[in-house]
Parts: sequence; C-alpha cells; structure tokens
Amino acid sequence: MKLPSGKSFLTGFGILAILLTIIPYFSTDYWWIRMFDFPHLQLSFLTLVAILVYFIKFNFISWKDYLFITLLISCFIFQFGKIYPYTAFADYEVLPASKNKKDSLTLYTANVLQKNKKRQTVIEQLKKYEPDIILLTEVNHPWLNIVSQAISNNYPYKVEVPKDNTYGMLLYSKIELIDPKIKYLVSDSIPSIHTKAIMNQGDTIQIHAIHPTPPMPQENPLSTDRDTEMMMIAKMALDSNYPVLVIGDFNDVAWSITSKLFQNVSRLGDIRKGRGLYNTYDANNFLLRWPLDHIFISNDFRLQSVKRCEDINSDHFPLYTNLTLEPQNKQEQELPAPTDEELKRAEDQIKAFHKKNK
Repeated sequence: MKLPSGKSFLTGFGILAILLTIIPYFSTDYWWIRMFDFPHLQLSFLTLVAILVYFIKFNFISWKDYLFITLLISCFIFQFGKIYPYTAFADYEVLPASKNKKDSLTLYTANVLQKNKKRQTVIEQLKKYEPDIILLTEVNHPWLNIVSQAISNNYPYKVEVPKDNTYGMLLYSKIELIDPKIKYLVSDSIPSIHTKAIMNQGDTIQIHAIHPTPPMPQENPLSTDRDTEMMMIAKMALDSNYPVLVIGDFNDVAWSITSKLFQNVSRLGDIRKGRGLYNTYDANNFLLRWPLDHIFISNDFRLQSVKRCEDINSDHFPLYTNLTLEPQNKQEQELPAPTDEELKRAEDQIKAFHKKNK
C-alpha cells in the first residue's frame, strides 16, 4: 500500500535526521562531515515537530511505525542532549561570583568582519562597555588604524596583528601584559596571541587568544588545522601554572567532538553551561545561529555576568563578560583530569597534523 504523501515526507525527514545524527561520528576531518557538528539545536526542534506530527496525524499500523518513531525519539533525545548543558535547566559549570569578590576582569570579544565598513559602531560599543581587555578578530590595517586612534590612550598594553586574510587580531588591555607572544601554531598565516597579565590585585593569569580556520570549502576543506590548534592550546592550558583564559572565535560549537575533547584535556570551564547558548553567529540569520565565539576559563575564575552585545554590522555578535578571580574557591568547581585516552587522542591529532605537513 502506498504511503500517504505527508507520511512519506515525514518518513524521509526522519531518515535524514537519523543520518545527520550519525554522520558527525565518522572519524574524518572533511568539512562536509564536520559541518554536521553544528545544527543540533535546529535538528532538535525539527525532530520534535516531526515526532508530534507523527503522533497526531498518523496511525501506528505495523512494527515499522513503532521502530521508526522509536528511532526518531532516540534521535531527539540524543540531539537535545547535546545542547541541554547550555540551557538554564542544567547546572552551572562555572559558578557565580561570590559576594565578597576582590578582583574582577571584564572582557569584550568580537569578530568584527573584515569587510565591515561601519567600524564606528564597534568603537561606540568599546567606549560604552570600557572593558579591561579587548579582543577583536578579522582585523586588517584599516581596522587597526581606526581602533588604535580611538582607544589606544585608554589601553596602554596591546598586541596588534592586522592581516588581510580575515585572520588578523587585536588585543588591547588596561592591565599589564607580560611577555606577549604572537605564534603561528598551524600555519604561517593564522596567528594566535599568548600572554600573561597582571590582575589589579597582583595575581598573574595566562591568556590565549585564537581564531582557527573553519572547515569550509572556501576556507579549509579539512578541520585538521582547527582541531590541531585547539589541541595544542588545550595542552598549554593543562600545563599552565597560572589561571587560564582561552578566548576567541573558535569556528566550532561547544558541543562538537573536538570542543568536548579540548575542554576535557584543558580542564577549562565553559561559562555558557547552565546559562544559555549565547549564539554569536550568524548575526544575519535568526534560524541558523550557533555559539562560535568562546571564553573558556580555569577553575580559579568565576562568572559575574555574560552578555551578548548589540549588532555591530558583523556576521558575529560580540560578547561582554565579567569574571572574578577567586583561586581560594577553585576546588568547588574543579573539573576532572583528562583520561589517558583523551590525552592520546589530543596527541594523535597533533601528530597527524605534523605528519601531513612534513
């Protein structure tokens, strides 16, 4: 018997949802596989709608119907399970700042979009929020000239790496930066910034600012470079003797296999968990938005507040974050040490990259 057209469509969508749930677990770095790490929020919603419609509109007449709906419900549970930690229903991973906080640090991070001509909008936000530390990515020399002229008097410490390839970075700081370095970990055209900083109360912290390439055909057909840079940073964070901040446009969602491994190896907390997605990309598309800009922190820090800022005419929204340094309470939110298997996976990723680039 021929299925009704509506049921045929729903069955086809269900099969597609099942495939999209499975595909990211293929062990390959090709962009057309890795891109399916992203849309778990959208897939969760669409799969839930499909389940409800199936129950409301159609009768269960054979074992195939029961098998199909079971698979569809399993997909929904799996998909929603990916994003659940980033909802208000989940527990905090980074605890709220204590009432007797002593040392705070405010951050403004934004991918400004290199071709964005409305640069004054960014300047106005920087003056509005007056953060202690500013990280801007996708900056070229015209961006450098405008930003530097507008705010350099208030930010005595800076690391400027303008580039025309959309991977330029600017780091400005009101607090003292110690021994800042620009490194090219995976490519001579993709910089990252690494520096220590002295908090207002005299404590030293370590900052890593990154912007790895996305796995996209027009950028990089493989995710190898991005994944390798993240694993290198994770190992640096794990080995650091100081409280650690890793900030920037990761070109990856927090729930992907790579980001989860990064977090497990680095032992850094995600400020989003228990608070919300704070989707920063795509600012131009309400339906297709993901959290690509991240702030991962060691357990020495706590969160006072985080805000997704107003539109700056970029394809990313900025984030404004207020942290407190509370090392005396760090045991209360200590994450487990990475397992031997996780460390091996990170090391294997780095080895595979070096082997490919010999």
